[in-house]
Amino acid sequence: MGALLSAHGVTKSFGGIRALDGIDFALGEGEVLGIIGPNGAGKTALINTITGFYRADSGSIRLAGDEISGLPIHAISRRGIARTFQNIRIFKRLTVLENVLVAGKRAALNPIAALFRLRREKPALEAAANLLSAFGLEAKADWRAATLSYGEARRLEIARALYGGPQVLLLDEPAAGMNEAETERLVNDIRKARHRLRAVVLIEHDMSLIRALSTRLIAMDYGRKIAEGEPAAVLAHPQVQRAYLGEAA
Repeated sequence: MGALLSAHGVTKSFGGIRALDGIDFALGEGEVLGIIGPNGAGKTALINTITGFYRADSGSIRLAGDEISGLPIHAISRRGIARTFQNIRIFKRLTVLENVLVAGKRAALNPIAALFRLRREKPALEAAANLLSAFGLEAKADWRAATLSYGEARRLEIARALYGGPQVLLLDEPAAGMNEAETERLVNDIRKARHRLRAVVLIEHDMSLIRALSTRLIAMDYGRKIAEGEPAAVLAHPQVQRAYLGEAA
């Protein structure tokens, strides 16, 4: 069977800086693909290019065999790719429930206007409430999102990403800013999310989270893939050690 999500020869430059330099990867059914690398390695640039925030200069990106590079953001999302961001992006003035409802495909063109309709539709409300319950947020459904703790806001962002029923979820440093207890909770939350998805891509600096969740790793540096394979082997790879620790490694 072909890859669920794949990239071949993807490049992206900003001025004279090559953020992505011929990236290839293939994401299989049921995988949690971890992507690691030092700051500036091109990890977020890769997610931004997959999801249409950036347009690749060259190369191919395919979802279930269909070319998606060059499509607008909303079209890529509707085909089944969802994401979270390094910096939490929630609508702080909306309620927790409303934050989930606006992520539905039917709300894409006019989210706020759609809220008035969706709040009266039982199937939409039940689907959103089910996700909030799964992530321990049901008691705060009617609270303003601004009142959530940092860890709760992260969980809300994941719940919202799942509301549209994506095939693939891309998580961009979900543990950033979390303490140890919050990170442990996040591991469990991502495991819950896996059951609703066909595959996950996880960018993270926290190696405890990477080891706990990843079925395979890709390591990047200076926009290039420098290693790929089983997590233990990639983390022990000399080029990966040098990228993180310098030549002395």
